[in-house]
Amino acid sequence: MVRMSLLWLVLISLFLVSCKKDKLAYTYSPTPYNLEIPEGFPQMPMNPDNPITKEGVELGKKLYYDVRLSDGGPQAGNSCATCHIQSKSFADNSPGVSVLPHVNLGWGTKHWLWNGSKQGTLEDIMMFEVEEFFQVDVSRLKEDTSYKRMFYEAFGTEEITSKEVAYALAQFVRTLISGNSKYDKYKRGEINLTESEKRGMAIFFSERGDCFHCHVPPLFTDFDMHNIGLDSMPSDPEDWGLFAVTGDSADIGKFRTPTLRNVAVTGPYMHDGRFKTLDEVIDFYSEGVKNSPTLDPIMNHNGGIHLNLTPQEKEDLKAFLLTLTDESFLNDPKHRPQAN
Repeated sequence: MVRMSLLWLVLISLFLVSCKKDKLAYTYSPTPYNLEIPEGFPQMPMNPDNPITKEGVELGKKLYYDVRLSDGGPQAGNSCATCHIQSKSFADNSPGVSVLPHVNLGWGTKHWLWNGSKQGTLEDIMMFEVEEFFQVDVSRLKEDTSYKRMFYEAFGTEEITSKEVAYALAQFVRTLISGNSKYDKYKRGEINLTESEKRGMAIFFSERGDCFHCHVPPLFTDFDMHNIGLDSMPSDPEDWGLFAVTGDSADIGKFRTPTLRNVAVTGPYMHDGRFKTLDEVIDFYSEGVKNSPTLDPIMNHNGGIHLNLTPQEKEDLKAFLLTLTDESFLNDPKHRPQAN
């Protein structure tokens, strides 16, 4: 009897120690994440309901690369990273696919998606991704014990809901900051540009090229909607742009301005991927713009809608655009998933 009692005491003690260890493993003490904002960039707007932490970022990164995010939904077998590839500036180069890059989205405050169909904060667009695009089955995530720990460490709860998934993804996406290209190094006085790159920069930032009004530095986008003259009167609803959302005829052909950061690796270009190369894009702005009642007034250059660039000007403008490639961002190991 004494031996039996001692045995029970030992078992109970081991159980209590085990419980204590489990409790300690799920400590909620999030560490603020040191977000490094590049020189010359504005402060990134933050959501006070979703402060960025190391734990939240790590959780968001794991979710971003996890194909289980799409289990049972229309995107089954895919993760965020399937279409947003780091070496492509978190975009996709597949033929016929045009994916807006997940870069510097922490500054996005206006329209989301090519046709501007979503509004709100980064958390709002991530909630759309979770609930509508991927239709995440959170019960699948709950089956992973590591997720239970990570969600608790990031948000203080083991109850995984769409909100926590979206908020973690938003935290990770906020860290996808590109601001160390050759152009940035030039602006910081670290290196010089070639004569061709300087001439291209002059075209970009003057009325000769008129690029800077929509592709505003340092983010090289205004996050706004414009009709740049891709079609005179689009018949395909896929080409209607913002009009498909608002029903306002003034919005026909308006699409979101993509960032030009890392533009060399984010093709094909435009909402439908119609242009495969930067040369085709430059040719379009030079000679191919189509007039229409809803063409953005910004497309009128000295009374005409075509830039009519010379072959040398086209070459110089392309040379400048290539200076916006940030190799350190495209290869940064901290944006990759950790090995299991």
